[in-house]
Amino acid sequence: MTQFPYDEFSKNYLQALLGTVGEVKTDKKVPSEIREIDVYFAPSPHPPESSVELGLLGRFADTAALFEPFRNAVQPLEVCSCMGKLFSTFAEAERKSNREKTPLRMGDLPRLWIISPTASDLFLGDGFHATPDEQNWGKGIYFLGNNTRTAIIVVHQLLETPETLWLRILGRDGTQKRAIAELEALPTGDPLREKAVELLLNLRTTLELKQPQEPEDEDFIMTLSPIYLQKLEEVKQEGRQEGRQESLYSVVEKLLQFKFGSLDDELNQIIQPLSALGEEEFIPLIQQLSREELLNRFI
Repeated sequence: MTQFPYDEFSKNYLQALLGTVGEVKTDKKVPSEIREIDVYFAPSPHPPESSVELGLLGRFADTAALFEPFRNAVQPLEVCSCMGKLFSTFAEAERKSNREKTPLRMGDLPRLWIISPTASDLFLGDGFHATPDEQNWGKGIYFLGNNTRTAIIVVHQLLETPETLWLRILGRDGTQKRAIAELEALPTGDPLREKAVELLLNLRTTLELKQPQEPEDEDFIMTLSPIYLQKLEEVKQEGRQEGRQESLYSVVEKLLQFKFGSLDDELNQIIQPLSALGEEEFIPLIQQLSREELLNRFI
């Protein structure tokens, strides 16, 4: 299990959404440094129309970019570290330009988008002289000097509109809860909704298996309960549609896969004994019992 589930979710989430409009690399190595860029994005030469659906995140994806999401409020040294990675990519681009004898303009270089749930005025203004550009970008986005090509997105300051939804999913507490409720209300066939829901439920599963759970984890699990139950019902219906003879086995298989992400040899061994119980018995067992409890009971 990953040591930092929320950080892993943020990287996977940005990779899934930005992957619809370009090439994405996570944990990209910075040359000559033992450092990694969380998410490195290069726009597709022929971006699909879905970039509009990404709203504000889609605007960030108009150019090559580094994305560095933070679960907790970003700290000064963390901003400096992110900018160090950015400047390393500048140096790499300059070396390539010199080798190939091609011109390099500041506008050709990637941008850095630091995503933080909160940030104080003192931190932004006195610490980094970061200034907003509400006329062009709206509230909550603060730009450092032009040539730094760096901006800090303060998620909890973003206006709660459809355009900012995909960024607000990366917030915390009430901001994230309201964004998840908006996500749930989107049409079930929406491909971006499906990507986001899948990753959120994967995070929910990871947090359920984590011991001990923090109060924040328990709250997050509860927030996702409506989406979880909706998805659970979809999985049950899929199993039933495959024919009564195989449906119970299929429902158990899908429920286990849905809860635990993938099935290994041990989980495969309990599908048959669980399916023999009938839906009224095995569904609550799978929902309520941990992996260890299920294995102890049915193997």
